[in-house]
Amino acid sequence: MKLLKNNGGHFLFCCVLFQILVAGCESLEAVAPQQKKNCTYVITIETTCTWGAETSNRVSLRFGGTNSSEILVRHLNIKHLRQVDPLEPEVLDDIPRKPFQACMVDQFVVTAPCVESPICYLYLKLFGNDDWRPGYAQVQVLEGSHLSSNNFYFRRYLPRHVWHGSDVCDSEVTPFGLKKRKVHVENP
Repeated sequence: MKLLKNNGGHFLFCCVLFQILVAGCESLEAVAPQQKKNCTYVITIETTCTWGAETSNRVSLRFGGTNSSEILVRHLNIKHLRQVDPLEPEVLDDIPRKPFQACMVDQFVVTAPCVESPICYLYLKLFGNDDWRPGYAQVQVLEGSHLSSNNFYFRRYLPRHVWHGSDVCDSEVTPFGLKKRKVHVENP
């Protein structure tokens, strides 16, 4: 009991200090910037039926919106989810297959920070020696269908080692050229 009386002041001081620290941390959490939420993107890419349209090379993808960070996927091949029937959006099978085969539609899943505006540009880049002829590409945002893209049509062989695609965004023009976008790199 005597020990409690002697240390009672210290105990009370510690309790008050603890409450101040807890209250301070709560207010810091309210002030701290919130981390950007991640979204799941389902990317659908068709390879045309032209002879020699398929590829086994590495393909990279970048896309985004006017007010959003750019999403960059360096190795799209390893994000392969499934192949679907080109005529009906049904899964053919769940057996892992090589992506980008002629007359096939492939789907890929990528998790990255959420875009803030509808996806209005998409570029593909082919690395390697063989040719590839994609038909179209589309990005669906599972957390917000209003942010999903329309189809981006290619229907030509892609040049190698160069970004190739479409940008239908309303870009802001500055005295120094087009406004640059922030880039988010998706880790493989």
